[in-house]
Amino acid sequence: MQWLGLDHRSALVTGASSGIGRAIAEELGRCGVAVGVNYYSGRDEADAVVGAIEAQGGRAVALGGDVAKPEDCRAMVEAVAARFGRLDILVANAGIQRDAAFTELTLADWRRVIDTNLTGAFLCAQEAVRRFRAQPPPPESKARGNIIFINSVHQVIPWAGHVNYAASKGGMKLLMESLAQEVAHEKIRVNAIAPGAIKTPINRPAWSEESALRELLELIPYGRIGEPEDVARAAAWLASDHSDYVVGATLFIDGGMTLYPSFREGG
Repeated sequence: MQWLGLDHRSALVTGASSGIGRAIAEELGRCGVAVGVNYYSGRDEADAVVGAIEAQGGRAVALGGDVAKPEDCRAMVEAVAARFGRLDILVANAGIQRDAAFTELTLADWRRVIDTNLTGAFLCAQEAVRRFRAQPPPPESKARGNIIFINSVHQVIPWAGHVNYAASKGGMKLLMESLAQEVAHEKIRVNAIAPGAIKTPINRPAWSEESALRELLELIPYGRIGEPEDVARAAAWLASDHSDYVVGATLFIDGGMTLYPSFREGG
């Protein structure tokens, strides 16, 4: 995808050792972006992502860190800038689920999901904006910097039994929009992608069994589950100048899930 013109740029992708984050890191690598591959506990998996990028002639480095810790976010941003000369793109992808019925949900699981999914996105974006401001604008890009939040269809669809996750994603929606409003005049672009059902390890029970997959497909008008690459290709486009006039937008990649398919026959 050299036509995207992403050569000589660098990115930090959080939660990049598996799933959507891995696909985005590898896609950016194919596009010529030097990639910081963040992981929390999966060092071997992150090394495999780095190896896949390097095998295609790209540049990458594995970066351990907890996005819920400001010192880790700062260290990762500084590591990308030190290794590759600058930071141009942040993909705030790291996210977890800790599911339970509302009255059974522990405070610890509420806090961990909010800390990782929402506070982690805030902390990484804060460090990225600071870095964008501190370095010269990239001569080959129209934007001074680019932030892409990986959100979820559950920023708009309520999800019983997952209130901590849904709350974190609803919060991310206004985090993204408010940040975009605040920094757009500095030519820092902020957007989001909201995937629907994607075939990743985090939701394996929803697609690995035939009966579960059949039920899931009832929620997807397009009739198939998404692949991580569906999201990755969109992220590369959002990171490029081809989307330069896109600011504060959420791109839903969900096969129509947010069209409320239960109303397809007239409700």
